[in-house]
Amino acid sequence: MTGVGETLRDSAIFNLGSAVTMVIDDSSFALELTTQALMGFGIKVKYACHSAVEAMDILKESDVDLIVVDADMPGMTGFDMVRWLRRSDLDPNAYAPVILMAAHVRRKHLDQARDCGANFLVTKPFSATTLLERVVWVARDQRPFLGVGDYFGPDRRFRDGERRDGQERRSDRIRRAEFEAAKATQSSSDDAA
Repeated sequence: MTGVGETLRDSAIFNLGSAVTMVIDDSSFALELTTQALMGFGIKVKYACHSAVEAMDILKESDVDLIVVDADMPGMTGFDMVRWLRRSDLDPNAYAPVILMAAHVRRKHLDQARDCGANFLVTKPFSATTLLERVVWVARDQRPFLGVGDYFGPDRRFRDGERRDGQERRSDRIRRAEFEAAKATQSSSDDAA
């Protein structure tokens, strides 16, 4: 697996049993569902928290290797918690991979996830395969962290002007299709004249 959206090979074997994992969700049902999905991959959830404040207290005292947090919690949202974590100077927790989960994802959620310093945003409900792919992706992610303005988190820039894996982003493909459609319309107008 080398990029986002790829499926795992049938022969892929990962040992995630020693990862210290924290799951944060205000919904007991969603917390249990996420915990069970992770346990199915061999990941033992050491900390299961019902609020960002509860998680913050643990993060101040204990090191964590992976954080899976609901974005839409009452009080302090997952976005706010990740922003706090990235700016907390808690070494190594400030650098821990963070997967945000959100239902009803809108463009503003994508922007908030990117801007708060999360590694990935997963939509709920998620499939176990999708969650595992994202966990493996963040485990392999070697992007450096950088601080620019009020942002601190994984570097979001492409390297050497290249797109990740040489593929175009979806927005680029849409823009290109719109441009080509407009060009074709202009050509047919010119031919008719």
